[in-house]
Amino acid sequence: MTACGVFLIGSLFQCAAVELWHLFLGRAIGGVGVGALSMLAPLYMAEIAPPEVRGSLLALEQLSIVLGVVLGFWAGFGTREFQGSPSWRIPLALQLIPGLILLLGALFLPPSPRLLVLQNRAEEALRSLGILRGGRGSGVLVQIELLEMKVEAELIRRTAGVDTKGGIREELKAWKALFGKRWRGRTGVGVLVMVFQQWSGINALLYYGPTLVRSVGLKGDNVSLLVSGGIGVVQFVAVGPAIMYIDRLGRKTLLRVGSTIMALSHLCIALLVFFFQDDWGAYPGAAWGAVCGIYIFTLAYGMSFGPIGWVLPSEVFPLSMRSRGVALSTASNWFNNFLIGLITPLLISLSPTLTFTIFATACLLAYIWATYYVPETAGVSLEEMDEVFGGGVGREERSVKALVEEEIGLSGLIRELREE
Repeated sequence: MTACGVFLIGSLFQCAAVELWHLFLGRAIGGVGVGALSMLAPLYMAEIAPPEVRGSLLALEQLSIVLGVVLGFWAGFGTREFQGSPSWRIPLALQLIPGLILLLGALFLPPSPRLLVLQNRAEEALRSLGILRGGRGSGVLVQIELLEMKVEAELIRRTAGVDTKGGIREELKAWKALFGKRWRGRTGVGVLVMVFQQWSGINALLYYGPTLVRSVGLKGDNVSLLVSGGIGVVQFVAVGPAIMYIDRLGRKTLLRVGSTIMALSHLCIALLVFFFQDDWGAYPGAAWGAVCGIYIFTLAYGMSFGPIGWVLPSEVFPLSMRSRGVALSTASNWFNNFLIGLITPLLISLSPTLTFTIFATACLLAYIWATYYVPETAGVSLEEMDEVFGGGVGREERSVKALVEEEIGLSGLIRELREE
């Protein structure tokens, strides 16, 4: 709610600006709100979702992001001919609507049961979990899920070596632990999926779509704007299948297939630009072939790195490190987003062929990374993620976990259910 309030203040500064510095200030304030929301939204969804639909729910965030991109683009396109400041005030004012909806909706959201467990508020956690599971607060499955959360929280306290209630020194120690032997594999997954998400070239197309479209031979402002606007529409359509199949096919499969198609699309575009850029007018088919390549790339991105870029960081970290891990991954997203926005105009002016070749290379590296370094997390509960990454392979840690399960009552409940 605080992040929503900050975003709304920034949006008001922007749409009511009378000086240039008002716009800069509004963008800065609004950016703080957006940055916080981009970390908190997937974090919250991962913590409240059951494992069998967690990926689909997190993919909804990407659908919402792309919907915002599409509506923002076409709102600006629709008001571009307006006289005076309404041509830019109206699109900027429209962002107040979803901000207000989110602010009001947040009033009705139940708290994260995992966070409540970590804070030793078990009764509140059970109530919240019951609401999230359809009012079945006394159901056996809900009881087991709550006990699993308690086991993870207690295991963290005994083995992680991080005091979650400590001061600045303990907080710095916790951040440092993200790069230690125990967590660096997960940190690498969270950070690198955002690196490859940005260096795939998607935001270069969204930010500089008209410029890139002109670089592949299409002329005319309206044509280039319409084609670049279609990129967002294609991406929005592509996220739909990802929502349906991300938990069935798994994250790894979608990442590998998506990165392969993206790399080939960029490579084909680079070759078309290389061979025909000197005389696009004589080869209109080549220009539209390049546009098709852009759309195919966007389709593959929307079904792979688009949604999964937000899914993986939110589910790979343990409870005690999740907020820091997601924050670091989100920072990776925005930092690489900034780099792409900074260098893309320079790369295009230097060589469009080189630009698309760099993106193709990044997608190839993404394929190698997804194949050999990313574990499959589909259908795995957040409490079981330690086994996926091999963090609980030590005998001592396994014995501690077994002891905690016995003390908490999880082992006893499971035995009772088996006997029945």
